[in-house]
Amino acid sequence: MNTGKYIFAQMIEFLPQRVFDGLVIKYAGNKYVKHFSCWNQLLAMMFGQLTNRDSLRDLIVAIDAHSQKSYHLGFGKNVTRSNLSKANEKRDSKIFEDFAYYLIDIARKRRVNNDFEIQGKVYAFDSSTIDLCLNVFWWAKFRKAKAGIKLHTLYDITTQIPAFIHITNATVNDVNAMDVIPYESGAYYIFDRGYVDFKRLYIITKHFAYFVVRAKKNLKYQFTKMNPVNEKSGVMSDQIGKLTGFYISKYYPKEIRKVVYYDKGTNRTFVYLTNNT
Repeated sequence: MNTGKYIFAQMIEFLPQRVFDGLVIKYAGNKYVKHFSCWNQLLAMMFGQLTNRDSLRDLIVAIDAHSQKSYHLGFGKNVTRSNLSKANEKRDSKIFEDFAYYLIDIARKRRVNNDFEIQGKVYAFDSSTIDLCLNVFWWAKFRKAKAGIKLHTLYDITTQIPAFIHITNATVNDVNAMDVIPYESGAYYIFDRGYVDFKRLYIITKHFAYFVVRAKKNLKYQFTKMNPVNEKSGVMSDQIGKLTGFYISKYYPKEIRKVVYYDKGTNRTFVYLTNNT
């Protein structure tokens, strides 16, 4: 008979509980709490994610099935749907957000490598729309009969770990999320053409960071210099110049680089803009 710890209990031993307790104190998470603490709440929600539960009701059914092991799994004396839902609704989400970023920072430091050819941090930024039930998530109205949120993620390419996550209503335009990205000097930020907003791209330049973004078809651009290219690499042209549109030339007054690339595999041509000249 195996008398050792449960696998879930072994996994949570890797979590720095002292750091979490410090955040609970900072945000007064356990104020007026008698039994179901923030730590119990965190482990219950983690259990739900790891066991692929679809709802709180489904999660409680799974936890009840292990009721005799509840204490050893870290859930406390007992977990009910009402106290879990109240905890999720009323407790400060910053406790769990700050703890998540703390763990992400640890993971990124351990995953650092020099395999990528570009020196410096390289990030890709994009969003995913997650559909929700309008009856339950009425605050996230997306369409006439549907709710939804957008998960804006800054992905660290070298470590393959998300470095920053921002959640908005699904109706929010993607470019608005660029305003909350924590830009780092010397880092590269890769965007799709849905993020072409030269006011916001110029902010990246002001932070002494670099961007690479796909250009739109209506781009107004005048080159002043042609860089030599190796067409065998797929690069058809490499130009440095300035934006010539009346407004965009004011939004982005500095030189910008335009690279045209042909991909044989998909038989498509891509146009990229970057401030790394």
